[in-house]
Amino acid sequence: MAYSGKYTVKLPEKYRGDPSKVVYRSLWEKYCFMWCDKNTSVKFWSSEEVVIPYLFEGDKKWHRYFMDLKITFENGKTILVEVKPEVQTRPPVAPPKKTKRYLEESFTFIKNQNKWKAAEKYANRRGWEFVIWTEKELEKFGIMPKSVKKLRPLKKLKK
Repeated sequence: MAYSGKYTVKLPEKYRGDPSKVVYRSLWEKYCFMWCDKNTSVKFWSSEEVVIPYLFEGDKKWHRYFMDLKITFENGKTILVEVKPEVQTRPPVAPPKKTKRYLEESFTFIKNQNKWKAAEKYANRRGWEFVIWTEKELEKFGIMPKSVKKLRPLKKLKK
């Protein structure tokens, strides 16, 4: 998910915010933007327009969490969406010896938990819902194409 770029909003009347400044930080986010643009049940949407303060347990300081998406549907329901790989929604598995990578993943997991707890409260106070969309939800909702399994290498032909 290392793809990023500027997204051109197709229906600016549906976008809440400045449609000339929409940036996707992963290909999955881009797929979500495209889905919001063309989905007739989406009344309004925005990206990184909702900013939520949260207290990070790691440094005991307040930070700002920019929501990936805010979507309001035609039926009046509003959701705040975080787009993340499923592996990042679970605590990292501790290796026999604590590595630098494990410590960084643990730190990130705690930070995400702090963000998501704040987002949940923020959404609930407004009568909205906070959801995390992983690759499973994106495939299930038809937002992104189903994953394709890697092909096995070809066997050498016998002479």
